[in-house]
Amino acid sequence: MPKIKNITFFKAVSTLSQPIADSTHQIPEIAFIVTRIELDNGVTGDGHLLAFHYSPQAILGALRDIAPMVIGREVSRTGEFLVHHEKESEYFGNVGLHRWAAGSVNIAMWDAWAKTLGVPVWKMFGVYHDRVPLYGSGGWLSYSNTELLDEVTRYVKRGFRSVKVKVGSLEIQRDVERLTKVREAVGPHIRIMMDANQGMILPAALELARSAQPLRITWFEEPLNRTDYDGYAQLRRQAGMSIATGEREFDTVTLRELIRRDAIDLWQPDLLRLGSVEAWRASAALAQAHHIPVLPHYYKEYDVPLLMTVPNAYGAESFDWVDDLITNPIRMKDGFAYPNEGDGWGFSFKDNALKELVNFA
Repeated sequence: MPKIKNITFFKAVSTLSQPIADSTHQIPEIAFIVTRIELDNGVTGDGHLLAFHYSPQAILGALRDIAPMVIGREVSRTGEFLVHHEKESEYFGNVGLHRWAAGSVNIAMWDAWAKTLGVPVWKMFGVYHDRVPLYGSGGWLSYSNTELLDEVTRYVKRGFRSVKVKVGSLEIQRDVERLTKVREAVGPHIRIMMDANQGMILPAALELARSAQPLRITWFEEPLNRTDYDGYAQLRRQAGMSIATGEREFDTVTLRELIRRDAIDLWQPDLLRLGSVEAWRASAALAQAHHIPVLPHYYKEYDVPLLMTVPNAYGAESFDWVDDLITNPIRMKDGFAYPNEGDGWGFSFKDNALKELVNFA
């Protein structure tokens, strides 16, 4: 099996980059850090993480530290790499930056390994599906009403059957008015979801859920702080809609605690925060054991292929941010996403979209 001989880190900025905001953050730039490994047989593998503007030196430092653990390792030894990295990063904490860094490398290893074998990543596992529903995400609180309605109607015109809108305004009535305008714009047959990004407390979340019930909201995403397990249990009993969470988790502790309290309907694993393909699939298996569908956070280029391999796939989230930066974006038709048939993840970052940060040749 070929070994990793080089690793390089790049920055890429979305061609759609613009300032956006949710209930907890102002985000000035849509940017990614891309990991590219090269094997001694000439095959390359890419992995990327959504970095925005946060802690650029900290995440780059974590990636610099990881390089010596990667170079010289057989590309198929993805689990061995993870165990080594967990031991080395334990002193300052495995979760957080360390797990993001490990995830980006792990994803690139799976890409290069599958390319070496000449198969798509998703065909390396048992396959359950050939497509999954895809929903259009966005609806940022920083949008004007015109911008919001333009986005959701464009999604519908493109064939999406579901759209998601940010909530968590300082005044609940503004959230209700925005959701009402979206319902009027997209009609009665399009699913609408709302996402508070953990920006609400229980009384406000309950008030919003009750006010939004006539609009037939499909799910309420991250209404509360991720560790308010009892609050999630109470909200699920009274909200009158499904409760989704999980995108801020670096392990399955919160999933376990919410399961114990019967407080979750949809599990939203984030591949980079969990830190590996292996951890993503393990979390999906835990959810499956408790009859909870999987609805991953953000990374459709990886999540759509991985959802093909689990029985409890519910759908995938779609942003267009990375599409112009890569070859072969995920294909969508009539509201469904289809995995790429090419080897590895089925796409690569375009060289002209990358700005080199550090090379370990």
